[in-house]
Amino acid sequence: MKSLFDHVSVECSKLTTRAYSTSFSLGIGFLGKEIRHPIYTIYGFVRFADEIVDSFEGYDKACLLAEFKAETYRAIERRISLNPILNAFQETVHRYNIAHDHIETFLQSMEMDLAKVDYTPEKYQTYILGSAEVVGLMCLHVFTNGDMKLYRELEPYAMKLGAAFQKVNFLRDIKADYQGLGRIYFPQIDMSNFTTEVKKEIEQEIEQDFKEALIGIKRLPASSRGGVYLAYVYYRSLFKKIKRVTPAQVLTKRIRVSNPHKFGLMINSMVQLKMNTL
Repeated sequence: MKSLFDHVSVECSKLTTRAYSTSFSLGIGFLGKEIRHPIYTIYGFVRFADEIVDSFEGYDKACLLAEFKAETYRAIERRISLNPILNAFQETVHRYNIAHDHIETFLQSMEMDLAKVDYTPEKYQTYILGSAEVVGLMCLHVFTNGDMKLYRELEPYAMKLGAAFQKVNFLRDIKADYQGLGRIYFPQIDMSNFTTEVKKEIEQEIEQDFKEALIGIKRLPASSRGGVYLAYVYYRSLFKKIKRVTPAQVLTKRIRVSNPHKFGLMINSMVQLKMNTL
């Protein structure tokens, strides 16, 4: 029965999410039960694409990504794929009418990671749009479940949240990206002169993204508000920790939030949600 294969496909997406991200896994657990599986499938899809360009050293990344892209569109067209991650994703694409433009824009950003890019402000915005903002929009299609009026109202806030998450990742991983992958995403940054002033300028940009994103989170349907808010809280906590360290510390170690701290944040978020004090 295909239903069994579809179930296994979603379970593969769930396993992928839990293996790669404690924060997102816990956040998804706070979503309404009916929308958890679709969000797992979106995460699984974007994670596999990201792994191709980030982790598969010694392999032909360009070829692998091109094949993954072709298989994605084939899965959507046929409504089935023997790749369980893509099989689960195509079902979500069809059920929630996720725009193919979002998928294409995301994959174009992944293609940018195949070569060394000198990021101008324009290229930086293009990369953020594809790697983060449209991922937020894919999830928003699930959260609004066909209510296009609400989708349009929340669209700019979902993009801001995706951008905030991605920029925090960039700042946290700046050492690994530069030394391991030869990438500097922030435009016109001189890694030999990464000063407090430069760091604060980046942080101000992220702070504004978080501020605007929270407006939209408060207006999400109840089925998604808790999970999205929890992910927001986790990333805000990580961001605050990064803000407290020096540029030299950012360049020498990976800042993280411990799992016990995450669970504490989860409890606090639950209280805020129940008391409606977001």
